[in-house]
Amino acid sequence: MDTPQPKRLLSLDFMRGLIMVLLALEAAGLWEHLQKNSENTILHGFFMQFDHHPWHGLRAWDLVQPAFMFMAGVAMAYSLHRQQQQSYSWGQSFRKALKRSFWLFFWGVLDYAVRRNGLSFELWDVLTQLSFTTLLAFLIFRWSAAAQIAACAALLLLTEALYRFTNVPGFNQPFTDQHNFGNYVDLLLMNKINDGGWVAINCIPTAVHTIAGALAGKLLISNSTRKIHLLLGWGAAMLILGYGIDAIGITPIIKRIATSSFTIVSLGWVLLVLAACYWWIDIKKHPRHLTFFTIIGMNSLFIYLFFEIVAHRWFNGYIGAITNGLMDIAHIPTAISAVITSLCIFGLEWGLCYFLYKKKIFFRL
Repeated sequence: MDTPQPKRLLSLDFMRGLIMVLLALEAAGLWEHLQKNSENTILHGFFMQFDHHPWHGLRAWDLVQPAFMFMAGVAMAYSLHRQQQQSYSWGQSFRKALKRSFWLFFWGVLDYAVRRNGLSFELWDVLTQLSFTTLLAFLIFRWSAAAQIAACAALLLLTEALYRFTNVPGFNQPFTDQHNFGNYVDLLLMNKINDGGWVAINCIPTAVHTIAGALAGKLLISNSTRKIHLLLGWGAAMLILGYGIDAIGITPIIKRIATSSFTIVSLGWVLLVLAACYWWIDIKKHPRHLTFFTIIGMNSLFIYLFFEIVAHRWFNGYIGAITNGLMDIAHIPTAISAVITSLCIFGLEWGLCYFLYKKKIFFRL
């Protein structure tokens, strides 16, 4: 007798695909070219939303990683629900989660491992962070919602305590770039500090995103008739709380060290986006024209590793040499040719995902 499967969450497929499209376009250089070409125009402010805020503040691009980690939690809820229907024991599910976390960590480290001057060990990649957050979310998945929310609060309070009260000489300025506790931990773990201010212990507060995603997934699987109301209510509450903490000067919104206010605000925005997508796609049944995004989202791990490792080190330059050479012959302005090259790179990557999609080849951990 076949075991009934939970209904596929089309809004999650769309959100995952949208995130991967945005990331692939960034890796192809499109946002950088548009920012440069739009300087001194009214469009420059818009295109700057596709870059991280330099420190204290929030841009749209700062929501990409939280959404990525949140969606991993939602997908986990659906996966564990299927496993439960298939009579998996907790131990069997744990081994699958542990294996997944190991491979996420492996690929995350490998992403930055090979450099021109040799091998490098770095823990700043989103996959490395996700290896910790998914495992933690799994370990508390069977707790009550109240207990999981309490665990999220504890993670944020722990983050606050580490930054404020450790008082390591030279690294005792909680919210100052290059002089905070996260930088100190990176020196201990990797013997280096990230020039951009990113820190490895971001995995502690951002575990809240994955745990919250798992809770949202449970809600969407349930028979509740208040799913949209709860998502909207929690999203609004997180925005008020997070922006309020920042506004009254308790903790600034800083994405690069994932402060508690940033974690809360970004979670609020992601909850609102999920509510909107779920209402439009899964409730109102408007799944048309989403295939473009789901094709790349169905192989999100593959395409992420492709444009981070293969494209960054070889593919982009090779395709760029061809397209730029042809456009030089046609005397197309450099600014326009750069944008066209980025779109060509992305188009080829999307085509590769389409080939895998048609062949029903999906790379999963």
